[in-house]
Amino acid sequence: MDARLEAIRDTVLARNPGEAEFHQAVVEVFESLGPVHDRHPEFLEAAILERLCEPERQIIFRVPWADDQGRVQINRGFRVEFNSALGPYKGGLRFHPSVYLGIVKFLGFEQIFKNALTGMPIGGGKGGSDFDPRGRSDAEVMRFCQSFMTELYRHIGEYTDVPAGDIGVGGREIGYLFGQYKRITNRYESGVLTGKGISWGGSLVRPEATGFGTVIFTEEMLKTRGTSFDGQRVVVSGSGNVAINAVAKAQSLGATVVACSDSSGYIVDEAGIDVGLLRQIKEVERGRLKDYSLRRSGVAYVEAGSVWDVDATVALPCATQNELDGGAAARLVRNGLIAVGEGANMPSTREAVAVFQEAGVLFGPGKAANAGGVATSALEMQQNASRDSWSFEHTEQRLTDIMVGIHHRCASTADEYGEPGNYVLGANIGGFVKVADAMLAQGLI
Repeated sequence: MDARLEAIRDTVLARNPGEAEFHQAVVEVFESLGPVHDRHPEFLEAAILERLCEPERQIIFRVPWADDQGRVQINRGFRVEFNSALGPYKGGLRFHPSVYLGIVKFLGFEQIFKNALTGMPIGGGKGGSDFDPRGRSDAEVMRFCQSFMTELYRHIGEYTDVPAGDIGVGGREIGYLFGQYKRITNRYESGVLTGKGISWGGSLVRPEATGFGTVIFTEEMLKTRGTSFDGQRVVVSGSGNVAINAVAKAQSLGATVVACSDSSGYIVDEAGIDVGLLRQIKEVERGRLKDYSLRRSGVAYVEAGSVWDVDATVALPCATQNELDGGAAARLVRNGLIAVGEGANMPSTREAVAVFQEAGVLFGPGKAANAGGVATSALEMQQNASRDSWSFEHTEQRLTDIMVGIHHRCASTADEYGEPGNYVLGANIGGFVKVADAMLAQGLI
């Protein structure tokens, strides 16, 4: 790391003790930025990095709700509004037991750069709760969402902060959250949340966007080596919305996706994942991958194992942070891996990223490769603002254009700074410079 940035890093880590994921995200970005400050000493003079690492606002609140037995439950809610230099704060809400302030800050920090790379006028933020919707009835989820929004509503708005979904927050949760916002404010403010239902202000392609976008970005990386997804053997981690749509898009481009996972284990389907069956089990029935193996012949189910034990030429980690470690990365490389596209946020550990880069594996970091979701959320905001609705084909083309543009921005930035093919450096510098220039232009805020 550049010596000029080490003192800033140390101060940031000391001011945010115990937030391991946030520390990891900060250090990863700092390691890329030395060359930028050689060219732009004004960024150091204006303390851009120090300001960028301190959220503009951090909101923590109590979320009381009653379960179906009438027992009062208490969860903790968060919204970190990190940076608004480019537009209103934009980022998802995550409902999962692992959520705490450090997770939300890591996600919000990454969101700043991701949103900048899209070229859309959106700033960076993130939120969520340690509530676990899994196993809860619709009525319990509704009561929780209503209580959560009863506090959150005062901090958001289409020109202020526009949340969306993330892990544990899908169409059901967004619907309950929007309904409570409308009830409290007496306004039908479509642009206050994205990921809405198609019939009431949502955008076509939004459910598919993160998974589709990850594959589009990875396809662009493969093209730089004169190849494509056609004929590739692909492994996807996760089996939620992002993973399912990554499977669908990769197979539409000629790949065979042979494995995916959930928190209980993973399946191997050498004939290629049956996307229709996977959607039925995971999205309609809210079942487990073991059910898939029981309903399709020739499928192996491995309980509590790592999906990264399955050989692949392309890996798409689409589950959660730090799921792919250095050991798994080394096994994949030994067995012929040529590309990784991160569909989740920071799913590869620092050790894994180092293994991939040292082996010359194409590596698309999450802040670039999975930006399709937030990009299409911004397209949903455009449609809401103009009271318009676009066709699936038009919106998918806009998504494709944005993802191709992100790849070009990352690749050209890496070339410009003397690290051709280093998409981590390209994404970090490309996003940082855009935000830094806006912060300089807007003065000391």
